Amino acid sequence: MTAAKSGALQASGAWLHQTGEMSTPTTVPVEIGQPFADDEVRSDKPWIVLVWNDPINTQDYVTYVLQLVFGYGKEKAYKLMMDVHTKGRAVVNSGPREQSEMDVFRLHEHGLWATMEHDV
Repeated sequence: MTAAKSGALQASGAWLHQTGEMSTPTTVPVEIGQPFADDEVRSDKPWIVLVWNDPINTQDYVTYVLQLVFGYGKEKAYKLMMDVHTKGRAVVNSGPREQSEMDVFRLHEHGLWATMEHDV
């Protein structure tokens, strides 16, 4: 093989053996150590569902929706509604993200102002 051909083949990234066959690169496995403490997977914090006070829905309606959506008894639903009315908001449920998203969606379907956030 001439030096010109050898240079052209080296520049293209391929190497030819004397037989004219192309050799394939070999991949060497890399050893990976144990993860550091910061790399460990942490469990997801629970999410809380909040209902906010609004000037549209009546107290009776909010109590009814909390009973309907969450299955709360009248006393618990009334207490949560009074927190919404007097404090401006109330935590009405908590749990995993997917469930909290569904709770907020269902409360929106009934016309309540609801949001969710990570529990602290």
